[in-house]
Amino acid sequence: MLVYGTVAIYYVMFVNILYFAIMGLSYRSIGTIAKRAKYSSYQTLSGSELVPSVSLLVPAYNEELTIIENVYCLMTLNYPTYEVIVINDGSSDDTLSVLIKEFKLEKMHNPEIRGTIETQNVRGIYHNPDYPHLFIIDKENGGKADSLNAGINFSHYPLISSIDADSLLEKDALIRMARMYMENPEETVAIGGDVRIANGCLIENGAVKRVSLPRKIWPMFQSIEYLKAFLGGRIGWSRMNGLIIVSGAFGLFRKDYVIAVGGYRGGYPGEDMNIIIKLHRYMLSHKIPYKVAFCPEAVCWTQAPDTYKIISNQRMRWGRGNLKNMIENRGMFLNPKYKIMGLITIPYNVLFETLNPYFRITGLLALAGYTLLDMTHWRILLTFMLLNFLSGYLLSVGAVILEEIAFRRYKKLSDLWKMLLFSALKFVGYHQLGVLWRVQGHIQYLRKNNSWGTMTRQSWKEESETASTA
Repeated sequence: MLVYGTVAIYYVMFVNILYFAIMGLSYRSIGTIAKRAKYSSYQTLSGSELVPSVSLLVPAYNEELTIIENVYCLMTLNYPTYEVIVINDGSSDDTLSVLIKEFKLEKMHNPEIRGTIETQNVRGIYHNPDYPHLFIIDKENGGKADSLNAGINFSHYPLISSIDADSLLEKDALIRMARMYMENPEETVAIGGDVRIANGCLIENGAVKRVSLPRKIWPMFQSIEYLKAFLGGRIGWSRMNGLIIVSGAFGLFRKDYVIAVGGYRGGYPGEDMNIIIKLHRYMLSHKIPYKVAFCPEAVCWTQAPDTYKIISNQRMRWGRGNLKNMIENRGMFLNPKYKIMGLITIPYNVLFETLNPYFRITGLLALAGYTLLDMTHWRILLTFMLLNFLSGYLLSVGAVILEEIAFRRYKKLSDLWKMLLFSALKFVGYHQLGVLWRVQGHIQYLRKNNSWGTMTRQSWKEESETASTA
């Protein structure tokens, strides 16, 4: 027991050292990112014919409350040539009918389907010549991955971008991403965008007009969590080309390589991680130079769960997806053939993400047992807990500082204090719940539970009305 407790303590210390190392890489990049965000020539690119054309793929299942504003947002981006393809994945609500009514769509006769990735049956494709770059695919329910594959099959352009139906892109988000792609088009196979929490923001005509922090506690915790994950983590991972995930909310991909790896993997949550792992494997196996990048100045705003039931379902789903991806790709673990992915990223994810809850739970129980059995002093337990809290808090504060250095989207001083406060408060209950949800997700995986779970949306109009009265 004493030996295990010592191992658990060293484990927690080691994982925190790694977290700080990754954040250190983020800090090394933040100066360049800040200059790029401020002085980039993306505005001149928005009218250039040299910018590659993009197909925006929007999987939609029961999204009637947010889909119209999402589509209007996507149709007004600062980008020269692109198309918007909404894939209605057998919704049981009025997602399809509100789209048909709003845009006066009609069913196309004999539409050309270019791709050959197998998907659920496509029932029809809708279009209105008055909106030449908008298409709606209506298909039988098959999940998000299946919807994306259906969109790929119909898409016309060499780049594809996956966007959640409950998300809003900043007008220059796509052109910023394209600029990064154009710097190295031969090697860049995927680029992830930054995802921010839109709860609390003022939304008008499909755009974020005033940035504010959420007023509800669950979205506020997630705002801090997202800052840490995207700015404190993904910038660093992309610097060493070890990024394991591009968020399904907003990412850009070379379509030819996505098709080469067989498209998105359906049948379980975690398709956004799975497609990136497949791209890494393919490029490394074929010895093709490549890069999976992250563009933090390309921002997507998304609705975060605001109730315990919804956020717990979401996090359990993430836990299932992570575990399945690690099990299915166990051959990459410490395999030098896969370079950074095999020697650093996958081992890190297995040891410090997938297995992290078990080390934390058993380590804490072991230390508590030592104290109760008088095998160690209670001050040692308290010191360990305080050091663990301090390291986690400093990581969250480090992400807030990165935000302040490069972007400063939250203008009010009260927002800064609120972020610092919630960076501490999340360790009193929320952090522990995250451990519990991940374990529950693993149990669901063992029980072969692949359900998506309920995600109740609030219309952007309701969100804006709430924000305008705050």
